[in-house]
Amino acid sequence: MLCISSLLIVSTLAFASAALADWPDFRGPTFDGHAPAGVPLPLQWSETNNVTWKTTIPHKGWSTPVIFGKQIWLTTASEDGHDFFALCVDADSGKILFNERLFHTDTPEPLGNKLNSYASPSPVIEAGRVYVHFGSYGTSCLDASSFKVLWKRDDLPCKHFRGPGSSPVLFNDLLILTMDGIDLQYLVALDKKTGKTVWKTDRTANWNDIEASGLPRADGDFRKAYSTPLIVEFNGAKQMLTVGSKAAYAHDPQTGRELWKMDHAGFSPAARPVFDGTNVFVSTGNGKAEMIAVLLGGAGALTETNILWRNSRGTPRMPSPVLVGELLFLLSDGGIATCLEAATGKELWQERLGGEYAASMLYANDRIYCFSQEGKATVLKPSRTFEILATSKLDGGFMASSAVIGNAFILRTRTHLYRIEDAGARKK
Repeated sequence: MLCISSLLIVSTLAFASAALADWPDFRGPTFDGHAPAGVPLPLQWSETNNVTWKTTIPHKGWSTPVIFGKQIWLTTASEDGHDFFALCVDADSGKILFNERLFHTDTPEPLGNKLNSYASPSPVIEAGRVYVHFGSYGTSCLDASSFKVLWKRDDLPCKHFRGPGSSPVLFNDLLILTMDGIDLQYLVALDKKTGKTVWKTDRTANWNDIEASGLPRADGDFRKAYSTPLIVEFNGAKQMLTVGSKAAYAHDPQTGRELWKMDHAGFSPAARPVFDGTNVFVSTGNGKAEMIAVLLGGAGALTETNILWRNSRGTPRMPSPVLVGELLFLLSDGGIATCLEAATGKELWQERLGGEYAASMLYANDRIYCFSQEGKATVLKPSRTFEILATSKLDGGFMASSAVIGNAFILRTRTHLYRIEDAGARKK
C-alpha cells in the first residue's frame, strides 16, 4: 500500500527534532524538499518587494545554503577553479561573518560547460559543526561557533571532469561522500569527528562505454554522476539509496555494504531520489532518461519484478522531484512540469513552464515552488489538475536550490543571497 506522506522518511542523521526549524541539508530537514508543515512562505516577490536583505556572494558556486540557528553556510570557488571558500552569513542581517579559503589547487580540471561550478556540492550542518565538500579538491569540518577548522581531507582521488556535484550526508558518526568521476566511482565514509576513513565501497556498475581501443570513452560522461544519497528506514533497517551512472543502489550506511543494485541505461544523473515509505523514485539522468519506481525489499541484482513502473516523459536530469501525498511532481531541465500518480506512474498532467532548470522543487504550505536558471519562480498548486498560483522574478538566475528559515526563503542566485519574506511577517 502506498504511504501518503514522504515525511515517513526516517533519518538518523544526528539532527534532533528541534532541528526541523533549521535547514541542515540541501533538501531540508526531511531530506525530500519539504519545508516544515504550516510555514507561511511568501507567494510572490521581486527585487523591490518582500526582500529583507540582499548580499553579494563573492566568486562562484551553485551549492545550496544550509541553516542552523542564525547561521547560513554556503560554499564558493574562484571562477578559475584554483581556490575554494566557505562562507557564513548572519540570517538576521545578511552580513558575511566568515569567508575563508580552505583549499587550493594548481591544476583544476575543466568544467566543460556552464551547468556546473567548482563549488556545487552543498554543505551539511548540525549543532556546532558544519561540513563543506568540494569533491576531490577537499572536504573539511569547521566549528560553527569559532570558525576553526577541525579537520581537512584533500587526498580522496576522483577526476571531476565537468566538476563535482554530489553533496555529503551525515549518518550517526559518519560523513558519507559520493565520488563518481571519470576514472574512479566510489562511496566513502569518514569519521565526522576526525575525518579518518571508516569504509570505502566501489561502484559495481556494468560499464558499456568501452571503445574499440579497449579504453573507456575519453570524456568519461558515461561514468560520472552528481546525485546525493538518501538514507531511509525500511522494514526496521537503514538503507542508503544512491544513483550512479548505469545503476542505482542501496547500501548499508554504517558499513557501506551493497544491498542491491538496479541496472539502468542512463548516465550522469544528478537528481536525488525520493521515498514514500515503500518505493524509491529515481531519475536515471541523461541518455535513456527515465523515472523509475523501485519496490524496496529486493536484494542483489534487481529485475523487472522489483520495478513498480517506468516513465520516460519529462524526466528531470538535475532538479530533484517532490512527492506530495499520492502525487509525484517532476520538473525537467527544459521546464516541463509533470504530475504522476506515485502508485501507478500514470500521467495526470504535463505542462511547459518555460526556461531552464537546475534547482530542485520545494513543497511548502500546499504550494510547489520551481526556480529557473533565468530567475523566474513559478508557484504551482500540488493537485491532480495543473494550476499556476503565482510567478516572481529575481536578477541573476537560480542554479542552487532554495532553503527556508522560519517564514522566509533563503534564495541563492548566481551572484547574490536573499532573504525573502512577506513584509511585516518577520518577528521583531
